[in-house]
Amino acid sequence: MTRRPVRVTPGEMDLLSMLWAEGPLTLGEAHRRFTPYGREVSYPTMQTRLNRLVEKRLVARSDDRPAEYRAVATRDQVSLGHLQELLAKISRGDAVPLVAQLLREQKLTQEQLAELEQLLADARRVAQSPAKRRK
Repeated sequence: MTRRPVRVTPGEMDLLSMLWAEGPLTLGEAHRRFTPYGREVSYPTMQTRLNRLVEKRLVARSDDRPAEYRAVATRDQVSLGHLQELLAKISRGDAVPLVAQLLREQKLTQEQLAELEQLLADARRVAQSPAKRRK
């Protein structure tokens, strides 16, 4: 799967979260393990949702019997898809107001602050590099 941004529904996000955490699962295993990740659904509903994710190429189904389902969309792809939409709708593409709001509302550890400082340093290097400047 390419690194393109992906938008998913809340129900699809629940299933993907389970597959990311649990790894490949059969339909029966997915049905039994789903409750911590989302609202309980019937077995046929689980089958329909997993098959729709396969059709959308966000999940792969093995040829084994019973078939196993595994996520092929990555967390980064899904995050990017949702963040791009949020940026467009909330702040017209400007990330600064959203980041500022998150920083005001979240209590961060020293490790998280250090990670953010590193991300800012990396962003500064990219912004100063003439070859990587966006037009």
